[in-house]
Amino acid sequence: MEKHKCGWCLGDPLYEAYHDKEWGVPIFDDDALFEFLILETFQAGLSWITVLKKRENFRKAFDNFDYTTIAKYKQDKIDELLEDAGIIRNKLKIKATVSNAKAFMEVQKEFGTFSKYIWGFTNGKTIKNSLKNYKNAPANTPLSDTISKDLKKRGFKFVGSTVVYAHMQATGMVNDHEVNCFRYNEV
Repeated sequence: MEKHKCGWCLGDPLYEAYHDKEWGVPIFDDDALFEFLILETFQAGLSWITVLKKRENFRKAFDNFDYTTIAKYKQDKIDELLEDAGIIRNKLKIKATVSNAKAFMEVQKEFGTFSKYIWGFTNGKTIKNSLKNYKNAPANTPLSDTISKDLKKRGFKFVGSTVVYAHMQATGMVNDHEVNCFRYNEV
């Protein structure tokens, strides 16, 4: 018997694998949190599957999401990225990735880790919602509004409330698996 999965991932093996193994699993590792933050910023205005299909290209293009390296990118590297057909070539998002790497490290200096900072908004615990259908998941919440405002105040770009909420879902800060999804109680 096949396990029930959230409806949003059905029909694409890459999407289903991401759903089954990653989406909603609590992440406390700064490297992984940065990767998801950057991927979510590139996803703004696009579908997640578009970004997911280019994820490996993003890893290669952005030095495996090493924020200390990305923070040092100069114009020649930005120009190189703008020519890379394997990623989403949006000049503002690429430049935002560089400034977000710098802001990320500033948060680390202040809080010790980015994880302590971001998870501090939920007291280190996952917010467990009770969705019967993924279509009822909010695009943003008052908490994602608060986090978005704070990130922007700290110099982050492309971190509107919807992007932040998607980041919260992806990194397990919120569990938006459908209640009858096999992953709901696993994460």
